[in-house]
Parts: sequence; structure tokens; C-alpha cells
Amino acid sequence: MRAIEISRPGAPDVLQPVERPRPAPGPGELLIRVQAAGVNRPDVLQRKGAYAPPPGASDLPGLEIAGTIESGDVDSSDFRPGGAVCALVAGGGYAEWCVVPAAQCLPVPAGLTFLEAAALPETYFTVWTNVFDRARLAPGETLLVQGGTSGIGVAAIQIAAALGHRVYATAGSEAKARACEQLGADRGIDYRSEDFAAVIKQDTGGRGVDVILDMVAGDYLPRELACLADDGRLVIIALLGGAQAQVDCGAVLRRRLTITGSTLRPRPVAFKAAIARKLRSVVWPLIESGRIRPVLHSTFPLERASDAHRLMESSAHIGKIVLAVGSDAGARPS
Repeated sequence: MRAIEISRPGAPDVLQPVERPRPAPGPGELLIRVQAAGVNRPDVLQRKGAYAPPPGASDLPGLEIAGTIESGDVDSSDFRPGGAVCALVAGGGYAEWCVVPAAQCLPVPAGLTFLEAAALPETYFTVWTNVFDRARLAPGETLLVQGGTSGIGVAAIQIAAALGHRVYATAGSEAKARACEQLGADRGIDYRSEDFAAVIKQDTGGRGVDVILDMVAGDYLPRELACLADDGRLVIIALLGGAQAQVDCGAVLRRRLTITGSTLRPRPVAFKAAIARKLRSVVWPLIESGRIRPVLHSTFPLERASDAHRLMESSAHIGKIVLAVGSDAGARPS
């Protein structure tokens, strides 16, 4: 099969097309003929040598795919050969074939192409487990999304807004802040020209937000704690601003604040399966009704994965970057 491997840690050019043996599914697994694969920041970190695959995972990059079931342990799921699915994987997505735990597959939502479906799993699984499971965003509560035009940011805004939450989102330009509002945010904040903490405190009458989804960390933490409501929850999922921060522990005590974080990739299949069930019951109907949609910024053929990584690192995109792998990537499954 055609695949893209990381020849050595480094810049995007280390992503090289290769021929690899087709993987074989084991118990509880399905073999997927990949039509499209999403590109995510963890792929970039892996390429740089900063995020190794978990034990047993493929060394190939790629954490989300869409395609059709070829074979495997179909009796362990309600899917059948030929079925169109998208799936969260721990690696191996940048290839024509990929082995996936059946429990981490979801049907391609009606009306979506394989390219659009490949933009869903990594971001939607991440948003659900962090915002709704870990941070427990409850009805009537407000959410701040840092990096609102990233793949995860776009998903978080759309899902939370569709479920009736007031959403704030930061972005790196006035145009991107307005794009966040078009996606459903009540207020987009240009962090280059505005202090997000001051904006939120003023807009909420001094109360603050209940939950913050943070991809920055670093020196953002003091301001984030300042704009959390009492009993607020801050969940960290990336460290774009650095791993070190100064925290006023007195404020955490007095205001009953929660600081937490998580990584999804190394979690067991059963954990991810529970998220898949929630997405299928709560979020998939929102997609199929048209209330939320994946936002594709750019697509690249598999062989141009290095160009896709360059775009990812430029942060010029709004939404998802996806690789077209199969000849039917742009098709809507029948």
C-alpha cells in the first residue's frame, strides 16, 4: 500500500511516500480502505520527534480516517463489509489501508463526503471528552475556546453552540474572530488586539465563564483563572504557549477552581468507545440535520502531506486540513 512515513525527526520534508505491507486486523478490529485522513497538530509533534506513538500503534502518522470496511471482526460491531465509516486511530492514518478498533468507528454522517467525515473523529472525540466529560459543561453554562479557528476550536464552538451554550472564542486576527462568530460563538476575541480576560469579565458582568478549553497554557493560565467563574473548570489539551505557568493557588482555593488536562491518544479502546457512543447519540444527529458541519480549509493528495504540515504550522487555516487518499475521497457514500 501507499503510505507516508516519518523518515527522521524534522521539518515537513521528512514526510516521505513509501510502500508498506497492508496491515492485518486482529480480534475486535476492522481493516479500512482509507479514502481520506485528517491532519492534526499531534501529527506535527510526532514528525518533530516530540510525540511518540503509544505502544502497539503504527509508526505512521494520522489519527483520523474515513473510508470503507474491507474485512475484519465485523461481528464485534454493527458494521458490515462495504460500510462507510470514519474512525479515531492511534496512528497509521496516512496510508491506503488502516486497521481500526471497531469500537472507535462511527458511520459517515448522511450527506457528508469522505473528506468531510475524515475531519470529524480526532477533533470531535477530543472536544467531547474534555468539554463535556472532564469539564462537565452543564446546561446554562458558558465556554471559552482558546484557538477558535483551529480544527478543535471550530468543533468546540459548533457543538457547544448547537447544544445551547454561550460561547466565547479567541483567534489571531479580526477576520478570524468574526469567523468564530459565524460558526456560532457569541463573541470572537482577537487576542492580538484585545485582552480576552478583560473582554470576558466585562461581557459577563464580572462573573466569568464556567469552562475554558485551553490549547495554549504557559502565561495564559493567570488570565484564564482570572476570567473563570467561581467553581469554574480549566481543561488543558495542548501546550502551544509552554508547559510552565505561575498559578495563584489561593484563588484556586477561595473560588473552588479546577485545573485539569488530558491526552486522548494513549487511552484504552474502551474509553474511546464510550466517547464514540456519546457522539453517535448526541452529536451525529446535529450533523445530519445540518445544524453543525465540518469546516474544511484545504485538502491535499496523500503524497503532499508535507505541504499540509506546512499549512498546519503556519496557523493560516480556519478549520481542518485533510489528505485525499482514495479516488472516491470527495464522494458521498451511498
